This record gives sequence, structure tokens and C-alpha cells, in this order.
Amino acid sequence: MGLIIVVVIVLGILAFIPEIQKHRAEQAEVRRLENEISNQKAIHRRQTQEMELLRSDPEYVELMARDKMDLMKEGETIFRLDTTGAVTSTPSVPPTLPATTPEE
Repeated sequence: MGLIIVVVIVLGILAFIPEIQKHRAEQAEVRRLENEISNQKAIHRRQTQEMELLRSDPEYVELMARDKMDLMKEGETIFRLDTTGAVTSTPSVPPTLPATTPEE
């Protein structure tokens, strides 16, 4: 009688093993998706902040335009990081973009 109970218990446990594995896989997928949501929210915040700066901050617009066009002001030194983390310095050469002064 005891052997039958043990066999029934073992068979019951074996029947639930695929469900347990499925549950673990689903939990891992939920964690992956939560991380992806978090990453996308961070990207959205950065892009929203950049959009607001482009709309409201002329200095930021100038900085981005100079960066995209690879221009610098006289006397300015630009430091760039490449993907390996190496720093390169570009000292200013004769004026490529005149220094701006506030118009009054």
C-alpha cells in the first residue's frame, strides 16, 4: 500500500514538471520584457529632453549644429571619444565658424 502511494506521488510530481519549466520560461520572458520596457522608457526620456532643448535652447541648437557639421569656434578645443574609449583632441585652427556675440 505504501509503495502505491509513493508511485502516485512520483507520477503526480512528474506530471507537473513540464508546467514548472513552462512557468520558469515565462517568468524569464517577463523579466526580459520588463528590462526592455525600462530601456525604452529611458530612451524616450532622453529623446523628449533633447527635443525640448532643440525647441527652447538656442545654445544647444548651435552646439548640435556645430557637432554635426564638425565645426568649432576659434580658440576652442574639442575632445571626442571613440567606441574604444580613446580620447582624441582637436585644437582650433584658423576660424571655421565665427564666435557668436549676443545681438542687442
